[in-house]
Parts: sequence; C-alpha cells; structure tokens
Amino acid sequence: MLAQIRVPSVLSRAGAVSALTLAAVGGTMLAPGGASEAHAATSSATKALNVAASKKGAPYKYGAAGPSRFDCSGLTLYSYKRAGKTLPRTAQQQYNKTRHIGSGSRQKGDLVFFHSGRGVYHVGIYAGSGKIWHSPKPGSGVKLERIWTKSVYYGRVR
Repeated sequence: MLAQIRVPSVLSRAGAVSALTLAAVGGTMLAPGGASEAHAATSSATKALNVAASKKGAPYKYGAAGPSRFDCSGLTLYSYKRAGKTLPRTAQQQYNKTRHIGSGSRQKGDLVFFHSGRGVYHVGIYAGSGKIWHSPKPGSGVKLERIWTKSVYYGRVR
C-alpha cells in the first residue's frame, strides 16, 4: 500500500523533493506501507465511538455484550469488535490490554477507566469535551455523560 504524499503545487512541478524540503514547507510524506499506527488507531477508535453512540438508550444488563443490551465493558468490547479490534471481557482486563496515556493525550475513541485505588471498576469510550459513551447501571441505558470524577485512567486500543 502506498501512502499519500502531499506536496504544494509549486514543488510538485520541480521534480524530486527531499523530505527536509517538504518538512520546511509544511508538507507531509509517508513511505510505502506508511499508514501510521496513529492513523490506524484513530480510524478504528472513531468507528468504535460511532458504534457506541448508535446504541444510545440500549438497556443495561450485567454481563451483556450486545447487540441490544450491555454492561459497561460489554459496550466497549462490542464497539471495538465492530471496528475490527479485539478486547478482553472485563473493564480491568481491557485496562491491562490498552496502551496507557495521559489525559492530555486522550482522543475521541480512547477508553476511559474509572478506578478506586488501583482497581478499575467501570469503562466508557471518550467522546470529546470531557464526555463518554457508557452503559452505567441497572435501570439505565447507554448514554453520553460528562466524566464525573478525576479518578480515571485513559487507554488507547492497539
């Protein structure tokens, strides 16, 4: 697979252009097969986020992983599975499998893990602007909600 090379029109007429020249004028250059890990992760994360949002209102059921009922980790598992990624079943196992990131690096589609001490007890999918899609508890359904505590970790699905 060849990745795209974006070159300003003036430079494209000049023939071969070095990577340093491209960098100097703000262009981007990727090598053959160079679809970056970040791009691949972002695309699956965006798809997983959209899947979770499409389940708005689906009722909570302990141990359920879709397609019509979910617990918290069941929603993230289902959403990422539909995006082509595999996650383990529980929130703690999902935390253990993700690449841990700081809050300043979080992106839409990253997982948000709620913890007490070192144990993770809840997970949702980051939607941006301090909000997550999640399946919170019995009697409730999948919904978009503001993150209500600072006791969270962030993880990126690889």
